Amino acid sequence: MAGYWELLRVRYAARLLAGTLVGRLPNATAALAVVLFVRSEGGSYSLAGALAAVYGVATAVGQPALGRLVDLYGQPVVMLPAAVLSAGGMCLLAVVGVEPVVLAYLAVLLAGVCTPPLEGGLRALWPDVLGRGERVHAAYALDAAAQEVMFTVGPLLVTLLVGFWSAGAALLVINVIGVLGALSVVLSRPSRAWRSAPRTAHWLGALRSRGLLALLGAFFFVGLALGSIAVDAVAYADEVGSERVSSYLLAANGAGALLGGLVYGARQWPGVPEVRLRRLSVALAAGYLPLALTPGGVGAMTLLAGVAGLFLAPALACSFVVVDRHAPVGTVTEAFSWLVTTFGVGAAVGTAAAGPAVERGGAALGFAVAGAAGVAAFLVLAATRRVLAPVEPVSGSAGASRSAS
Repeated sequence: MAGYWELLRVRYAARLLAGTLVGRLPNATAALAVVLFVRSEGGSYSLAGALAAVYGVATAVGQPALGRLVDLYGQPVVMLPAAVLSAGGMCLLAVVGVEPVVLAYLAVLLAGVCTPPLEGGLRALWPDVLGRGERVHAAYALDAAAQEVMFTVGPLLVTLLVGFWSAGAALLVINVIGVLGALSVVLSRPSRAWRSAPRTAHWLGALRSRGLLALLGAFFFVGLALGSIAVDAVAYADEVGSERVSSYLLAANGAGALLGGLVYGARQWPGVPEVRLRRLSVALAAGYLPLALTPGGVGAMTLLAGVAGLFLAPALACSFVVVDRHAPVGTVTEAFSWLVTTFGVGAAVGTAAAGPAVERGGAALGFAVAGAAGVAAFLVLAATRRVLAPVEPVSGSAGASRSAS
């Protein structure tokens, strides 16, 4: 892991990675924080779910739109106001509560639409900050692995704030922390200096790349698989009679992804990333399929959940490289934001699809949804192999960005 230490010693690298992770905490914890807050205010689970869904849809719409603005006007002028407005929406919800309900919906809508595209912005910055291609690839892997830490620590932090203070305070604190993270990023010299390369005007923006569309189609199903696992884990825990088992499975899945990402980024891999991504998608699907066996032993199931996570972060890291190679010049932040959006929408669909599957066939059928989604992701990549053919990089390190002096 010495390579990661060398990477983080590069000036601004640790600050940008940490700032981005902290800045994304409000988004990573929004669903849980909103549900806990609505319930604490006496609202129903239906209202809590509806508000969380509105936030999710609004974020899916806002990310690529804000990403395009970042490509056009730079990071600080877009990201900082967006972070403040997003936090303002959640703070409004915390202060006003769920009555009137229309104002609650408007608050989460504002918070979701204005969620700053920090994730795409960081990946656009890496080539300028790190220079060498192998360092950028390692940073992508570290980024993908670090997400697992954030999605573990974030909900824990919300739970602690609710327990020691209140659900409203949790909303306020998490969103203030998020603004501070975004501020740390946009005040850094690389963020202030970064400019996208000149782009060809086109209403489709990044989506005019057929290779990017193929990649988005595949990662919709990867997101679907991951989204279904959360519901499936709870269903399995109910079947074995212990609520804690769901946390074991999800923690093992996250730990597997963290380990896989760190190992993947610690070395250079031969061949082109488009071909490597297809191979990783096969491994990802092969990891999800055995979960449908749902062995009775909790230890065996926990092990399977860990194995299922091993290839998630490597597949994500490899997809970041492919996005960078296929995004049209001048659209790199928007392209990365589309990947975030597509993955998130897939996760939401997976969560919705797992519920009926569990009700019909128990946890086994629920996990089968994840396995089928993993297979579908590979089939999309296999069917579009000519569209997603290896190309010379056209964005990112190959000129999609330039540093202003």
